[in-house]
Amino acid sequence: MMVLYSGTTCPFSQRCRLVLFEKGMDFEIRDIDLFNKPEDISVMNPYGQVPILVERDLVLYESNIINEYIDERFPHPQLMPADPVMRARARLFLFNFEKELFIHVGTLENVTAKGHEKAHEKARAGIRDRLTQLAPVFVKNKFMLGDDFSMLDVAIAPLLWRLGHYSIELGKNAAPLMKYAERIFSRPAYIEALTPSEKVMRR
Repeated sequence: MMVLYSGTTCPFSQRCRLVLFEKGMDFEIRDIDLFNKPEDISVMNPYGQVPILVERDLVLYESNIINEYIDERFPHPQLMPADPVMRARARLFLFNFEKELFIHVGTLENVTAKGHEKAHEKARAGIRDRLTQLAPVFVKNKFMLGDDFSMLDVAIAPLLWRLGHYSIELGKNAAPLMKYAERIFSRPAYIEALTPSEKVMRR
C-alpha cells in the first residue's frame, strides 16, 4: 500500500492528497507536523520536506514527481495527457507554475525570514499578476486543458484555495479564474482531500 507523508497545511502535500482521492485507491496518509518533523523525514528526503510517497522499497519526494508516478501506476482517471506532445506541454506548464507562482508561495509560507513583509508584498503582487494573466483562459475552458480535469488543475488548486489566507485579492477581471476555482473546489475528491487545518483557511 502507498503511504503519503503529508503536511496538514502544506500546499504541495495537498496536491498529492487530491490525486490519491481522485484515483479512489487504497492508501494511507500520515500527517506530519511541519514545525516538529520526525527524524525519518530527512532520511527519506535529503531536503527534509514533505510530501513523501513510500511504496514498498520506492521512496519519492517532490509533488509533481509523486503525482506523475501515481498517475502512471493507476491510470484511471488519467490526469496527464495520453498524447506525448500534449504531455510534454503539460510538464512545461507544471514547470512554469513552480517558477512563476509557487516560488512566491514558498516566500509566503516562510514567516520567519528577516524583513519578510516586503518580500511577502512582492510575492503577493507576483501571484496576482500571473493569475490575472491566466484568467482569460477560463472564459472558454472548463479546466486548464479544456473539458477534462488534469494534473495542471491539481497543481494550481492549493494556491487558489489559499488566496484569502495569503491576503491576495484579485480584481474583477479575474472572475473567470474564480469560477474555475469553484469548479475544482466542488469536486468530491477535492473536499475529501482537505485537512481540518486547510478547511479553515477559506471561509
